[in-house]
Amino acid sequence: MKPRDLSDHVAYQAGRGIEEVARELGRDPSEFVKLASNENPHGPAPAAVTELREAAPGVSSYPKSTHADLTAAIADRWDVDSEQVWLANGGDGALDYLSRATIEPDDRVLVPTPGFAYYGMSARFHHGEVAEYELSREDDFAQTADAVLSAHDGERIVYLTSPHNPSGSTIPLPEIETIARETDEETLVVVDEAYGEFADVDSAVSVLEGRNGFESRDDVAVVRTFSKAYGLAGLRLGYAVVPDEWADAYARVNTPFAASELACRAGLAALGDREHVERTVETAAASRAVMREEIESYVWPSEGNFVLVAVGDAAAVAGAMQERGVIVRDCSSFGLPGCVRITCGTEAETERAVDTLNAVLADGIGSPTADGDSARGVSET
Repeated sequence: MKPRDLSDHVAYQAGRGIEEVARELGRDPSEFVKLASNENPHGPAPAAVTELREAAPGVSSYPKSTHADLTAAIADRWDVDSEQVWLANGGDGALDYLSRATIEPDDRVLVPTPGFAYYGMSARFHHGEVAEYELSREDDFAQTADAVLSAHDGERIVYLTSPHNPSGSTIPLPEIETIARETDEETLVVVDEAYGEFADVDSAVSVLEGRNGFESRDDVAVVRTFSKAYGLAGLRLGYAVVPDEWADAYARVNTPFAASELACRAGLAALGDREHVERTVETAAASRAVMREEIESYVWPSEGNFVLVAVGDAAAVAGAMQERGVIVRDCSSFGLPGCVRITCGTEAETERAVDTLNAVLADGIGSPTADGDSARGVSET
């Protein structure tokens, strides 16, 4: 017996970890800094760590009450009903629940390219098909309703990412509203805001709930995660905020107790640890500014906790930086073989990343592009 045909499925490629790289190179892990996976350089929220220690003896029980408590706290954060919050095992788990609730066999979804590979993966898991709309590096990966609607052909789900991974661009809320209004009546617009805390823009929850001049909608869902700003990536905790009309579907599509006891308790504590989130956001903003100013190649504007850099040969540059102790993301898997993505680190980590990248480029590895037009692929005339 064999599994079903998975030849159309693309495996997710995660950023490489320090232990993995150190073993491969036969070196001490302490020699490396990892800036490849957009993790929180300050670690988890301290309040969450304290809660994890105290909650550990209770993991023999199912997390029914803490699941409800965290759901209520998130609902209060966004001023929505608790039934509109779908807790999940990470943001990707929330994407899966939305796929389960939406996709019939052979339905299609519309995803950005470049973009997060799991959008298409989740659709294929549920026997759906995948179409793409392009975000152009020539336009700094600008996200517009026109770019989406020109590619839309009745897809059941349209995925938007704000901030976008790997570029860091955002999409204005009026553009999201236009997409929701102009797509088919049975199309769900999913706005992935995994990096939302780092961006100086309002959440698409305003579009969903009809706030700030928008009319409420029953065809928009917003996905968030505790992995980034809250520093809980290892606990796998995320959620979706869905329309009122979707409330009853959660019990029919989620796995029993979608988030663990420890994850729920840590999430509750992290929500209240505003100082940690503020510090994390400030660190990311400072790091982005330094990298845009000091890297001797083109760095795209970003509102995430990372930047995208034009380097000519991503594999060669990422390999050379890794040899020198700095692990960054080769964006070939995103369809951008001329770019690397660098996570915003602490002041010291950012300085090391900048110095290392500049030294690699100065050694003739890759192809530094200080001119924005050249980096974006705009021809000179």
